[in-house]
Amino acid sequence: MIPDWDVLTLLLVAALAAGWIDAVIGGGGLVLIPAMLIAFPTVAPATALGTNKLAAIWGTGAAAIAFSRVTAVPRRLALISVPIAGVCAAAGATAASLVAADVIRPLVIVLMLAVGIFVACRPSFGRSTGSGGPLSRRQMIAGCVAFAVIGFYDGIFGPGTGMFLIIALTVVLSRSFIESAALAKIANTATNFGALVVFAIQGHVWWQLGLLLAVANVAGSLLGSRTVLNRGSGVIRAALLVVVVVMSAKLGWDQFA
Repeated sequence: MIPDWDVLTLLLVAALAAGWIDAVIGGGGLVLIPAMLIAFPTVAPATALGTNKLAAIWGTGAAAIAFSRVTAVPRRLALISVPIAGVCAAAGATAASLVAADVIRPLVIVLMLAVGIFVACRPSFGRSTGSGGPLSRRQMIAGCVAFAVIGFYDGIFGPGTGMFLIIALTVVLSRSFIESAALAKIANTATNFGALVVFAIQGHVWWQLGLLLAVANVAGSLLGSRTVLNRGSGVIRAALLVVVVVMSAKLGWDQFA
């Protein structure tokens, strides 16, 4: 069933905005998921999450391709990231019903605030690149651990996955925000797919609506990718700090309201 045109138009605009945000830093789900829950108050939250994954996987995939065409990506680590992130996200989505959101949410708020303070206090962080050469064994292992942990987090809870991936990869790989974002988009596509499989098996995906929203999400993603590639790491840094404030406020409201 497809919603009325006025409702569908609003959801398409939300999907466009979510795609742009996801491409720049991550967090588009904070736009699209509430929009779906407002448009359809009786829909199960899991269905909103699953439908969001269906739309987001196309947008994130488009961003991954756009970034990879113009930014150096460690190919070996990129290939490894797909199965690790996808499987761990599927495991997280499977375990989501076993862990209360009220337990995870305070930890995420603290992590987000710590990330925001760290980035704000280090203006040069994420602007300069490392050697650009082959990754060391330690960097490969650290990258795989980041994919596993953040992939599981994306499946079990989700908010801020793209941001956490970019920050973690910037730290462990000593690359710029843009280089880390390219690899993060590849991994995030895999986490979206892993979670989507679980939601689909559970019957929590609104396929017709999700595919329509995917078109708008891809358009927003391509616009966001162009914004980042044209303006450089500075736009990611600014977006990251905004997302930290907005997400922390949203999660804090959900926790204490």
